[in-house]
Amino acid sequence: MEELYYQTLKETLYHEKLDNGLEVYLLPKVGFEKTYGLFSTRFGSVDTTFIPLGENKMITVEDGVAHFLEHKMFDMKDGDAADKFALLGASSNAFTSSSRTAYLFSTTSHENECVELLLDFVQELAITDKSVEKEKGIIGQEIKMYDDDPDWRVYFGSIENLYQNHPVAKDIAGTVETVNRTTKEMLETCYKTFYHPNNMMLFVVGNIDPHVTMKLIIDNQNKKHFDLPQPIVRREIKEPLDIKTPLVEKTMDVEMSKIIVSIKVNEQLKTPLEKLKRELSLNILFDLLFSKSSKLYNEWLEKGIINDSFSANFTQERDYAFIQMGGDQDRYLELKDQIYDFIEHIKDIKFNLEDFERIKRKNIGNFINVYNSPEAIANLFSRYYFEGIISLDIVDIISTIQLEDIYSVMKYFDLKYTSTFIVKK
Repeated sequence: MEELYYQTLKETLYHEKLDNGLEVYLLPKVGFEKTYGLFSTRFGSVDTTFIPLGENKMITVEDGVAHFLEHKMFDMKDGDAADKFALLGASSNAFTSSSRTAYLFSTTSHENECVELLLDFVQELAITDKSVEKEKGIIGQEIKMYDDDPDWRVYFGSIENLYQNHPVAKDIAGTVETVNRTTKEMLETCYKTFYHPNNMMLFVVGNIDPHVTMKLIIDNQNKKHFDLPQPIVRREIKEPLDIKTPLVEKTMDVEMSKIIVSIKVNEQLKTPLEKLKRELSLNILFDLLFSKSSKLYNEWLEKGIINDSFSANFTQERDYAFIQMGGDQDRYLELKDQIYDFIEHIKDIKFNLEDFERIKRKNIGNFINVYNSPEAIANLFSRYYFEGIISLDIVDIISTIQLEDIYSVMKYFDLKYTSTFIVKK
């Protein structure tokens, strides 16, 4: 078992790659009552066209299939996994994003039993045609709930505006129609391909003895048989540089209108480190521009075109990236014009070194504070692991960022690749 010591965080991470390909990471936290386990696969809503394991032809499955499979994973031959966790005094959950699906537990007791249960229920698919048909109605209700949620609609609509071909523009849960076309065989194909241990990562943090926990995991995996691992072949997505549409307005029953201005970031960086530095630099830039103490934020606040709901953020995964800015605002056209003017002239903005260093220290502090929460540690680790980054390195990487890096990411603010989505009264 590999031991990795991180001097800045004073943390020791334990790592083992098992014979079946499963990557296991353990982070003991002395004095913590809670233990948190997260078992994730590199399979998300964008993975709809691929070559199934053991085959040689590309297939396309329905939108929302990764989310559908997440719903069905809790079915076990002898009961429901959530009920079994509850009997152990633990809580359990799962989520699907565009690029991964994760299953998790949180507990203050029976840690070893919870780790085994997490492995066992995720590594067993127990579905029937009847249970799949029943789930369609449940997921359909969930989709309709999100369709009626104005915050989700403005968020997701702003992404749909940007992409012409990329499946990130498809809702993670799919549509009622795609859910109804999903079959048991389709779910089984996706499970066999993407839930192989070689495509998965287990992370456990908290009140654990890493040697005991690792032995338990190895013994558990040695009892199971898996096909030989093979590289997963996904379709290469060819996305044009141009955005899909510059403006969409949707009328909904809301107390206050909502607006998000989004910017498509087309540059595909080559290494995980380059991508991470871009993300961290943009996060620092947004803090410099829009923290509560910043000049620009307070100018917009005084004009009345923004309020506490305003935010700016950057998202990147695998092969796509975008910027989003906006919030709740009945004077949404004024805010749109203000943001567009800001985008056009952002390169004229200058920062002093003192403000930059202060914001950088704040960002370092935020990442260090993550290590006080097992949930936050696990989710951060899983989020970056599939992007090729060990999250315990992030604090040291932030320390290397210079003011020049902040100016360099301003190039991504380009009106040519900017779009607006408005939910109005």
